[in-house]
Parts: sequence; C-alpha cells; structure tokens
Amino acid sequence: MKEQKGVGRMWSLYKMGGFTPAIASMLGSQNAQQMAFIRSVNKEQRKQSMLDTPLQELEVVVFDLETTGFYPSNGDEIISFGAVVLRGAELQEEKTFYSLVNPKRRIPKHIVELTGITNDMVEDAPDLMQVLHDFMEFIGKRLLVAHASGHDKQFLNAALWRTSKVNLNHRVLDTILIAKWLQPKRGSYGLDELLEENGIPITTRHHALEDSIMTAKLWQTYIHLILERNITTLGDLYAYLSKH
Repeated sequence: MKEQKGVGRMWSLYKMGGFTPAIASMLGSQNAQQMAFIRSVNKEQRKQSMLDTPLQELEVVVFDLETTGFYPSNGDEIISFGAVVLRGAELQEEKTFYSLVNPKRRIPKHIVELTGITNDMVEDAPDLMQVLHDFMEFIGKRLLVAHASGHDKQFLNAALWRTSKVNLNHRVLDTILIAKWLQPKRGSYGLDELLEENGIPITTRHHALEDSIMTAKLWQTYIHLILERNITTLGDLYAYLSKH
C-alpha cells in the first residue's frame, strides 16, 4: 500500500511541475533523467509532420524486438532490440542499434531455442529503462518501420507506459501493408516468403538486428516499386494504403 501511495504521489508531483527532488529521490537520479528524456522525445514527435517529406529523402528506422512471449499484459518482456537506419532507399548499415535486455524473469525454453538468447546472456544485460532510453535516442524523430508491427508496437507501448507513462507517438509503417497493396493476391505475407521472392538472403532469423536488416532490404525493394508508381511523398503513400 505504501508503494502504491508513493507512486501516486510521484505522478501528482510530476504533473504539477516536472521532476522535483522528491521524484528524483523515488526513482533514483539516473532513472528520473532517463524518464524525462523518453517523455521529451515522445512529446517532440507530436509536433512533427512528415507527410510532405519526399520518400527519397525520408529517414526511417526499421526495427524488431524479441520477447519472452506474446502478451506483455501477462508478464512477457522484451529481451532484445534491433534497428537500422535508411534514408530513402539507401541502407545505412553503419547506423545500427542492438541490445539485449534483462527481462528480470526466466526466458522460456522454446524462446531460447527460437532466438538463441539464453538466461545467462541476459543476466548482466541492461534493464528495460536503460535500453528504452538508448533506443528512443537512436530513433529520434524518424518514421518507424517493422514487419508484422502489431507485436512490436504492443510491447513498445507497454514498455513506454510502464517506464515513463507515455504512449508511442511515432508513426509505425508495416511492410505487410505495403506488400498487400503491391501484391493483393498473395496467399502469405510472412517475412521468409517475401524475402525469398525478392531475392534477399535470409541470414539469422529471430535475431532482432538481423531481422531488422532483412526487413530494411525489403523496404528498399518496396521504395523502388512505390516510386515507379509516381508516389513521391509519405502522405501520398498513406493515402494509397488507406484505400486498400
């Protein structure tokens, strides 16, 4: 009960005037600074409109998460973040992000087998607040892109809310939506099938950074196809996607 009252008091103080010494004391100085940064990045994103940005100049971050399961509301946690930057159709492989996360719970055996991430590997990994802070710093104001983004958005939103009491304000564009628009008669839109069809080598699946790079190469392919249809801005692309 005392802990609940403390948390409630912390948020009352926050709403009244930002991070007071009392809040810093409750959270710890470093966590308070990280939370303030996350909230600031998220707030700034609301002010930005990128719909008029030409696709050839648009910077995006293609990202992927690995998790202990499918349901953050049931205690599943993020165990790794991966991301890479593109400008237009140019993949900037020198601008990558990868980090394990200590989920502070056991990773199920089937997830260990799927991802290759063991409990020993995450034991000394940074906690969620630290990695989320670093990830938000990496993405900045860029558009986010992911394949089958519902899972990743669900966990990212849960992480942002739990650590910083904010929801994700960044736009997230799903490569499945683009694939369905470009190829509406396909039977499957799984990442493996789309990679194979477009001649993109499959490296290590279910590794957050490798999956991000492979999805980024798929995005590269789609950008060229989109531009061939005389769709030149992000706003134009959203308009076409909304019709399909």
